[in-house]
Amino acid sequence: MAIAAKNPFTWLEIYVEDMDRARRFYENVFQIEMIPMQTPGDFGDLEMWSFPWAEGEKNISGALCKTADFKPGAGGTLVYFTCEDCAVEESRVQQAGGQVIQEKMQIGEHGFCSIVIDTEGNTIGLHSDM
Repeated sequence: MAIAAKNPFTWLEIYVEDMDRARRFYENVFQIEMIPMQTPGDFGDLEMWSFPWAEGEKNISGALCKTADFKPGAGGTLVYFTCEDCAVEESRVQQAGGQVIQEKMQIGEHGFCSIVIDTEGNTIGLHSDM
């Protein structure tokens, strides 16, 4: 069996309780504009706002999701966001309503990371090469 030389990730979902609050947090920390999504078919109460992505490029995207079926919280999967310098995004976390758990630290030859909690209680990582 040949090993595929591509990234197996395609999509991520971050579950939230308060969509407006969560959207403001991510837009402020990452200086982006979230994109409202229409859910195809019958997905009940699901509300989704997507992170920006480059169509046709080698990248993944994902969305903030609000539904009664899934709840936010710590202890699950940890998603890392790419940054030029994670200290920059980290510096915006508290003002955006989140909490810094681990300030920027070196992770050997793999660069640097910060660990923060968003306004919904989700733990996320910030990663940069510098």
